[in-house]
Amino acid sequence: MLSVSSTPPRPLDPLTVGALVLAVAAVSSSAPLVAFAAAPALAIAFWRNLLSVAVLGPFSLARRRAEFRALTVGAGRREGLYCVLSGLALAAHFATWMPSVRLTTVAAATALVATQPVWQGLIARWQGRRLPVAVWAGIGVAVLGAALATGADFTVSGRAFAGDLLAVAGGMCAAVYTAFGERARATISTTTYTTICYGVCAAVLLVVCLLGGVRLHGYDLRTWLAVLGLVAGAQLLGHSMFNYALHRVSATTVSVLILLEAPGAALIAWVWLGQLPRPLALPGLALLLAGVAVVILGGARAGRRTPPVAVPADPAPLSD
Repeated sequence: MLSVSSTPPRPLDPLTVGALVLAVAAVSSSAPLVAFAAAPALAIAFWRNLLSVAVLGPFSLARRRAEFRALTVGAGRREGLYCVLSGLALAAHFATWMPSVRLTTVAAATALVATQPVWQGLIARWQGRRLPVAVWAGIGVAVLGAALATGADFTVSGRAFAGDLLAVAGGMCAAVYTAFGERARATISTTTYTTICYGVCAAVLLVVCLLGGVRLHGYDLRTWLAVLGLVAGAQLLGHSMFNYALHRVSATTVSVLILLEAPGAALIAWVWLGQLPRPLALPGLALLLAGVAVVILGGARAGRRTPPVAVPADPAPLSD
C-alpha cells in the first residue's frame, strides 16, 4: 500500500513551536553550568544522561513496553539501531564538546559547536536531499551571527586551540546525533527514543570515564546542583524537546534553531561568570536571527514547491 507524503511531512503546530522555544531556552544554560561545576566534564556528561534515564525510564517501561519489544524483532530492529547509533553519537558529542568548555572560553566553545548546521546540511546532501540555496545562505549567515553574538575570541594558546578543535568535533557529532534522531523519530515515540538514546550515551560515557580514571563522585554541593540543573534544563527540557520536534521539523532546521543557544549562553556567562562578550554581540545576534528566519522560510517555500511523492506507507507512529 502507498501513502502520499511531502516535505515537510507535517505543518508546525503551537505545541511544536512551544517545545522549540523551551528547548532553546533550556540548552542555553548548558555551557555556563559545565564551566561552573567543579567536576570533570566527562563525569558531568555521564551523570546528566544517567539521571535523565532514571527519570524517563520508569515511565517509558510502564507505558511503552510493546514499543520496546517491537524494536528487537523484524523491521523494528532498524529503528532500534537508529536509537543506539544516535546514543553513540551523543556520547561522542559530550566527550568532545564538554571538555572544550574548560579548555577555551564558553563563548568560543559555543560558537564553534554552532557549526552543527553546516555538517547537518552536508549529511542531508549525502542522504540525497538537496537543500535550497536560500537554506545554505541562511546557515552561513546564522553561523557567522552565532560567532559574533557570542563574542568568540579564538586565542592562539595550545590549550585554547585544543578546546576549539574539540568544539568543532562536538558540532560534527551533534549533527550525526540529530540525523539519526530524525530517522528514529519517524516511527518511535519521544520517550522511547530518548530513554534508549540517553541510556546508550550514559553506558558509553561510563566506560570512557572508568578507562580514563575520571572521578565520578566526591563532588561538593554546588557541583551536584549544577548537574541537577543540567538534567532538568539542558537534557530533559532541551534535548528531549528538540527530539520531540524532530517528528515535525527537519534535522537541518533543528540544528539551525540550536544556534540560538549561542547568545543565550553568552548572556548567562556574562551575568553569572563575568565573561564579557565583545561589542559585536548585538549585530551578531541580528545576523543569527536573520539566518534562522531565512532557513525556516526557505525550507518552507521549498516544501510547498515539492510535489507529493508516493512512498511505502509506514506504520502510524505512536503518540508522544
